Amino acid sequence: MSIRSRIKKVSGGSSAPETGFGTISNASQQRLLNKDGTANIVRLGERRFKLINIYHALIMMSWTKFTIIVFTSYIIVNLIFTSLYMMAGMDHIQGMIFQSTYEKFWEVFFFSAQTLTTVGYGRLNPSGMTASTIAALESFTGLLGFALATGLLYGKFSRPTAKLIYSENALMSPYKHPKYNNAEMYGLMFRVANARSNQLIEIEAQVLFSFNQEKDGAIIRNFRVLDLEIAKVSYLTLSWTIVHPITEQSPLYGLTSDDIKAMDAEFMINLKAIDDGYSTQVYSRSSYMADEVVFNAKFVSAISKMDNGISSVDLRMISKFEKLS
Repeated sequence: MSIRSRIKKVSGGSSAPETGFGTISNASQQRLLNKDGTANIVRLGERRFKLINIYHALIMMSWTKFTIIVFTSYIIVNLIFTSLYMMAGMDHIQGMIFQSTYEKFWEVFFFSAQTLTTVGYGRLNPSGMTASTIAALESFTGLLGFALATGLLYGKFSRPTAKLIYSENALMSPYKHPKYNNAEMYGLMFRVANARSNQLIEIEAQVLFSFNQEKDGAIIRNFRVLDLEIAKVSYLTLSWTIVHPITEQSPLYGLTSDDIKAMDAEFMINLKAIDDGYSTQVYSRSSYMADEVVFNAKFVSAISKMDNGISSVDLRMISKFEKLS
């Protein structure tokens, strides 16, 4: 069967429900869903400086970026008020001890830091209306700023999220399907594990097969929901190998590595579970591009038993596989 015939067979199946990505083809072979689960889409015309957008961006960004922004803002605010104190004159800050301009700057800078945080050690204090007004304004700024930073910090800590480890590659591997009397067939499979020690229960998986197809002379994007051998497990205590059996009804039946690359295929993963600690639902997403799918390979087991008989899972082995001869 030619590649055109195989793609036509895939295109003839029933489409998946609307995914939110539309049918416009991505001719640059750029993935729709990033590995971290974020949509690889650029939003134009968005008002970026609305307060709700800033709050959402700060809550959702990584801890590294958040820490850098908070620390940088703290330094910038202190530099602004240091400049205002120096413009007002050094004689309006009592208790200064310095022998050079360099030492004078740092004296004023750390006085600003003490005022911003309302620590006030006592050696330095403002005198006169100008310096006192600047100090009052700075302490007010500090109270509001740290209240905002504390709220954001609490928001980031209290937001329930799922931290899952996905195997770096998906595999096309032969395996024995229990529902078909252990008949050997190929399956698309990948492996996930919980990166945290919390309990995830009622985990459900969905896999979308996204590919390009030609229709009426135009290239459009199409989607298929792949049936899974097991789509839901009660507990994610060890690792879970999620398998799509490639039966004759599968849209992947008969496709080779070159076929899925020619179709600009992408496998989009959606997982949802209940976090037992928060008693709320959490979500995780990822994807595999065609060049991240390895044919004729199998995962190396990440599960073993310890000397005391207790099962263990090695998270460092989640992505490890070996090629089949």
